[in-house]
Amino acid sequence: MEAADLSWHTGDRISQDRLALWISLRLSGVQDDTAALARVGWAVRRLTGGPGPEQDLAAFLDRRDPGNLSDESEPFMDRASGWLDLMGQATDLHPITRAAMGFHLWSLAGLGQHRDRMEAAVAAARIAASEGRGAVFAPLAMGGAGGLRAGGSPFERLARWLEGMEAACLTAMRQLDDIEAWSARAVAAMTPLSGRTPPALRAVLTEWPLVSAPMAEAQTGASRAAVQRNLAWMEAYGLISEVTGQGRYRMWRVAN
Repeated sequence: MEAADLSWHTGDRISQDRLALWISLRLSGVQDDTAALARVGWAVRRLTGGPGPEQDLAAFLDRRDPGNLSDESEPFMDRASGWLDLMGQATDLHPITRAAMGFHLWSLAGLGQHRDRMEAAVAAARIAASEGRGAVFAPLAMGGAGGLRAGGSPFERLARWLEGMEAACLTAMRQLDDIEAWSARAVAAMTPLSGRTPPALRAVLTEWPLVSAPMAEAQTGASRAAVQRNLAWMEAYGLISEVTGQGRYRMWRVAN
């Protein structure tokens, strides 16, 4: 959800259902921009794990050098060293403040290719949560990306950053609370069902905002017939709702 919302901020405009199909099955439509899907797919990978930007920036960005560099171009790490040096000098700052600084310095340091704001935002999201405590990243775009706007004094930018992150965190927490409540309700409602498919399908629906039958089949390892039968049961009992209104490529989400 965070990666999809970031994509609207950066101009790629990848919806959650398209992103879910790409991440889970590498499926794209005729009208889809596969380069954009790959960029947002990279954001999903980096928001869920892997090296942080301050640990190994080249590995974080999945490249040793962006684009096709000519012989006269500076190597990637030479261009990145300015950003890394400044971030290293800011270690006394709180990680959230340092994240805001890193985000606004990203393009000034000559970093980024294509949608450099996506890379900058994901890097900042990881830095903001770098103290750990169970979180891999701090949400920045869920519920709006006001904190990512440039312009104004450093004080104004930091104030927007804090307000935007607070709004995004509250949105994420509400989503997690809703999913937790749904999961408890689903466990109680699905007690009469037997087999391994119902709990596996329930787990997939708690992990993905939108789920298709092929996705559920791939994620659970269950047969297509078992998945469709259980999805139909869950829909009939009001646990999930179909969101596309189509006969093909249908997607379901939990019904809160």
